[in-house]
Amino acid sequence: MATETQTVPAATLPKYQQPAETKYNLDWAEFVTLDLSQFDAPSGKQKLANQLRNAVHEHGFFYVINFGLTQDEVDQQFAIGKVLFELPLEEKMKHPADVEHGSYNGYRPQGTREQFPGLRDNVEMYNLFKLNGKLERSQPDIILKNRALIENFQQHLVNDIVKKLLVLIAIVLEMPEASLLNGHDYEDISDCHLRYMLYHARSPEVNAKYGNVYAGGHTDFGTISLLFRQPIAGLQIRMSDGSWKWVKPRPESITVNIADALQFWSAGYLKSSVHRVVTPPDDQAHLDRLGLLYFVRPAHDLELKTLDSPLLKRLGLKGEMDDAPGIKAGDWVKKRVAEDVQKAVEGGHKELTVLGGVKVRYYQS
Repeated sequence: MATETQTVPAATLPKYQQPAETKYNLDWAEFVTLDLSQFDAPSGKQKLANQLRNAVHEHGFFYVINFGLTQDEVDQQFAIGKVLFELPLEEKMKHPADVEHGSYNGYRPQGTREQFPGLRDNVEMYNLFKLNGKLERSQPDIILKNRALIENFQQHLVNDIVKKLLVLIAIVLEMPEASLLNGHDYEDISDCHLRYMLYHARSPEVNAKYGNVYAGGHTDFGTISLLFRQPIAGLQIRMSDGSWKWVKPRPESITVNIADALQFWSAGYLKSSVHRVVTPPDDQAHLDRLGLLYFVRPAHDLELKTLDSPLLKRLGLKGEMDDAPGIKAGDWVKKRVAEDVQKAVEGGHKELTVLGGVKVRYYQS
């Protein structure tokens, strides 16, 4: 399944320096680590699927290593994000995402979401849909000058990481290896996107007003999400007992989490994990937190019905979308994106009905 990686020269970019990790011994969650270099080894896929089985069923988080990109290639993308966010606001606002109508394609300024009544969020992001020519839009010069570099990066993520993970998940579900690849090709029309994301540091006094939360607990909308190592601690996962544990930034890894579509397709067997971002520990709380992520969204026309999986049948599982005929993955994503501009509620937590009577819950504390 490996593809030939094309060497693409970057436009002049500053050298990106990763910040130092926190010195605090936090309450870290423990996740399995998949070595993707073993994927094509004899019995490699089955061994990796065996490693993955409990992780995707119990909490939906895991790490991958040896995924075919050097740290320099990853840091080039961080450098693009850094330059992009240093642009004047009026320049970034020339390329806005139409969040209100369910699209993240483009720039989303900080303060778009009301995190608590009267309090706006501190994150800005630039979401770059697949550069496959299907969903073209205006872009800042930093994107245009590095388009070939970014497209090559996106293609590698899809062909050499995402597709391998979907094969492993299909094996977990006891289905043919290619069962989940439909609707996840680089050329498909979907809302898959590379995200450059910047959380702006707040003063201790302001952080206290927000309960030291940058982004409340939520699930992701698509198939899976890839988070490149972010040394500034902040990401937490909600455990089955309701507690929160920190997600450790393992060197040269990608943190992967299961998202909504896989939970629907597996009738809840695969867990779309609830996670949040909180104020970093004291030795990092003064730093802006730059992130690099890739969100995998299914092709718009895929239905969110329980898969024909021998495992799911044996367990007698029935999905919550099975009685809501015709719900498409693209409609689900669009509705969830549009929630970004809804008003916050008193008390922090809120539950919203999205489509087909299916509800999602947000955790603010």
